[in-house]
Amino acid sequence: MAKKSKGNRQQIILECTEHKTSGMPGTSRYVTEKNRKNTPDRLELKKYNAILKKYTVHKEIK
Repeated sequence: MAKKSKGNRQQIILECTEHKTSGMPGTSRYVTEKNRKNTPDRLELKKYNAILKKYTVHKEIK
């Protein structure tokens, strides 16, 4: 049997950029998947931050 390939789907973590600068305790993070073949760059999405109670930009972290 041939070894199964790793695949193009990769699990990533998105973290809020505004939350870091606000100085409030806690973090806003989301876990999702992306296709590394179609989107090799870091992902950046608008997601809801429950602590700040508004939609903010979340960037992919390593």
